Amino acid sequence: MSLAVEQLRETIARLRAPGGCPWDREQTAATLVPSLLEEAHEVADAIERGTREDVGEELGDLLINILMQAEIASEQGGFSLETLASTANEKLIRRHPHVFGETTAETSGEVLAQWDEIKKGERAAKGLSPVHSHLDGVALGFPSLVRAQKIQKKAAKVGFDWRRPEDVVEKIREETDEVEAEIPLRKEEGMTDRLTEEVGDLLFAVVNLSRTLGIDAESALREATRKFERRFRAMEAALPSGGKFSELSFDEMNALWDGVKKTEKTLPTP
Repeated sequence: MSLAVEQLRETIARLRAPGGCPWDREQTAATLVPSLLEEAHEVADAIERGTREDVGEELGDLLINILMQAEIASEQGGFSLETLASTANEKLIRRHPHVFGETTAETSGEVLAQWDEIKKGERAAKGLSPVHSHLDGVALGFPSLVRAQKIQKKAAKVGFDWRRPEDVVEKIREETDEVEAEIPLRKEEGMTDRLTEEVGDLLFAVVNLSRTLGIDAESALREATRKFERRFRAMEAALPSGGKFSELSFDEMNALWDGVKKTEKTLPTP
C-alpha cells in the first residue's frame, strides 16, 4: 500500500478513535450511504465536464468514503482495507482469464459473455443457489434511470427486446396518450396513483428508446438538465437592470428563452 493511502487511512482511524471527531465517530455504514452516492455522482459530473483538477478532487472525496466504510467494517470485525483490496484484485484476475489465463476473448461481447459465465461459477462454488431470474443482480439502490436501463439490458440479453427504435417511439406515443387520458381525472379519488403509474410507464418507455439507440439515459438527462440550467441562468442575466424575473408573464419568459436559444446557435463552436 502506498504511503499516501496509508496516511489517509490513519487519519480516518484517528477521526474514528476515542477523542476523535464526534461526527465521524457517530457514523455507521448505513448513515454514510447518501454521502457515498453523492460523491460518486460528483465524480461522474467532473468527468463529464472534463475538468482534470475537479476529477482528482472528487475521486479523493470518494476515496475518503470508501476508506471510512472499510474502517467501520474493520472496527466491527469485518473486512479490512487489505482484505478488500486483495479480494478485489483476485476477482479481477479470475474474471479476466483472457489476460491472466489461457482463454481468449477478441471482442467486448466475448469478454462480457465470459464474465457472466465466471460469475455463475463463482455462485456455484460458494454454494449459492442458481440465479432465479435473468433480472437478478440489479441493485435497488441504483438511480431509477440507471436501474431501468440495466433491467432492460438484462431482458434484452435473452431476446425480450424491441426490434427497432421506431417501435419504441410508437410505444412512447401510446404511453403519452394514456397519460393524457388520465390528466382530466387526476382530481378524482384514487386517480392520482393511476396518473403516477402512467407517467412511470412513459418514463420507462423513454429509457427504452435511449437504450435501443445506444444512448445512456442517465447521461442524456443530466446533460439536458445542465442545458436547461445554463439557459435559465442566461435568461436571468438578460433581464434589464432592476427587473424581477418572477414578475414577468409566461410569454415574456418564453421570449427570453427563445432569445437565449438563438444566441446559443450563433455562438462559434469551440
